[in-house]
Amino acid sequence: MTTAVPSEPDGSAFRAEFHCLDPVRLERFLERRRAPRSFTLELSLAENLVEILRRANEFVPSAAGSILLDNPTEKGDHRQRNSLTFIAAFGERSEGLVGQTIAAEQGIAGRVYRTGKAHRTADASADRFFFPGVDEETRYTTQSLVAIPIRIEHDVCGVLELINRQGADEFSEHDTDLLEIFAGYISVSIQNVLDGRQAQEIAKRDNLTGLYNDRYLHIALSDAVRQAREQQADLAVLFLDLDYFKRVNDNYGHLAGSQVLREVGHLLRSKVYSPGSIPARYGGDEFVLAIPGEGLGEAVDLAEEIRSEILNRTFCDRESDIQLEPLHLTGITCSIGVATLQRHLTDEPSLEKCRSTLLRLADAAMYVAKETGRNRTAVAGEPVRRRR
Repeated sequence: MTTAVPSEPDGSAFRAEFHCLDPVRLERFLERRRAPRSFTLELSLAENLVEILRRANEFVPSAAGSILLDNPTEKGDHRQRNSLTFIAAFGERSEGLVGQTIAAEQGIAGRVYRTGKAHRTADASADRFFFPGVDEETRYTTQSLVAIPIRIEHDVCGVLELINRQGADEFSEHDTDLLEIFAGYISVSIQNVLDGRQAQEIAKRDNLTGLYNDRYLHIALSDAVRQAREQQADLAVLFLDLDYFKRVNDNYGHLAGSQVLREVGHLLRSKVYSPGSIPARYGGDEFVLAIPGEGLGEAVDLAEEIRSEILNRTFCDRESDIQLEPLHLTGITCSIGVATLQRHLTDEPSLEKCRSTLLRLADAAMYVAKETGRNRTAVAGEPVRRRR
């Protein structure tokens, strides 16, 4: 993303170009809270970062500047072993700078990132912390420099820096104070995106199990059907229902039942981890798994694996925030129905009807499994698979 703006108030002189990572690449620098990758970063954040950098340059005129962030998916506890990536930049040769990475153990930016303290120098070449590698690669000459830490929730995650103060030989203490304000704006901008992401995740999650809720399931399943058709790939749907679950509530209480449901949710989430998979709680003790790219044979094998693990699992075997005392519940079983796009719905033209029919077929197969003895896996339109 590139934006050209005048660097002089009257707009008549040099026009600085501000560059930022494209939204798709910028996405990975926002994984500050763990969440599935279904969220699509809006362009507004990139625009916001460029605007903040532009305004910082207006208040503290400089020949060049940049915003660097660490990569939260790769960072470790030892900050000197992390790296910083140029997220946004302006100035001569800045276009090639965006996306480049430097080690956090090097340079003034690295020192600011590691210590959390601002740093300014009037003569970079004489500063013992200055690393000339970036200048050598871009064929640029850094003379004066000021760098400010960027924080998210009190954790230093990056650096705002301006290079070669215009209209003065060096950056002043007042310049540093101003840039700390702009570093705060960057933090707020990123925080707002993270809060928005968290709100989106909360809205589509089941509070008890952490799986997707039924509302989001219908939305995501429609998209999965569309993508499967475009890629001429298969899509498996497993519909799972716990057998005689009411007995758990009646005999041990609803808190025990809630703990069992939570543990089933954790089990299902551990079994479905391929990209685009949709593990969901459909309601009560019913669960749905939608798995792109999985054919009928693979889906049945997965269903049998899940059925066997639930049968052999001891539930509520330790105290939790829901069920305070261990109950060591065994013998819980489930019935599972399976349907796939390519086996059961090759000719359905309507996207929404295809989604609904796929769910209905898997649901109907699950009821066949129940009616023929429970603790079974059944395939839509085929004889029930007997227990081994």
